[in-house]
Amino acid sequence: MNLTNKILSINNVSKSYYSLNGETNALDNISFDLYEGEFLGIIGPSGCGKSSILNIISGLDKEYKGKIWIKDGIKIGYMFQEDVLFPWLTILDNALLGLKISKKLNQENKNYVLNLLKKYGLYDFRNKYPSELSGGMKQRLALIRTLATKPDILLLDEPYSALDYQTRLNVGNDVYNIIKEEKKTVIIVTHDLSEAIASCDRIIVFSKRPSTIKNIHNIELTNKKSPIENRKAKEFSIYYDIIWKEIDK
Repeated sequence: MNLTNKILSINNVSKSYYSLNGETNALDNISFDLYEGEFLGIIGPSGCGKSSILNIISGLDKEYKGKIWIKDGIKIGYMFQEDVLFPWLTILDNALLGLKISKKLNQENKNYVLNLLKKYGLYDFRNKYPSELSGGMKQRLALIRTLATKPDILLLDEPYSALDYQTRLNVGNDVYNIIKEEKKTVIIVTHDLSEAIASCDRIIVFSKRPSTIKNIHNIELTNKKSPIENRKAKEFSIYYDIIWKEIDK
């Protein structure tokens, strides 16, 4: 991948949490860049601060040390670990929720969302409710809701962790293809190394807490296609063995 147009930069970011039991250091001088069109993965052991860096980038967490630079005009969307769909709202109303909250709901934006629902197979369900959708359809809906505000960067926090293995493979493929079709830039946090190798252009390996960056791997697969197909690439197992040994269990 041609990494030329930098749109986000993390510079020496550190994060500590405070409680009655004292101070917990989560992140220690984390630095990396993100480039337009990139699919960047962050992996590491449980509790190492992977989600913390997404919260900081999104602006949800402002209590940290270091600097974050975001290119002018770049908008960020956050797709959380749970799909967070409201069961009393229709599929369409769930998809429009972000626009309503940000007071950007107008006919043009509503038409944009309706077109996304058509494009990705949910339009016929627009007047139904989340309980009537499969797990994969719910994830597609959550992604469409995130795309509705037209972000440039998508932050994905363990987006498939609640799904069984087979569904996770298929949904991961769907989400990847949608993101590529919509030409978005992505940072994905995942505990699934296979998923990261199959999807990402680069993978950042976090250490145990307090997290530092152990390594950054450029993932170059022969005939790179969709995540399911990428698992068949001859380089896949090589990357898996190398990165697996770097992850603190």
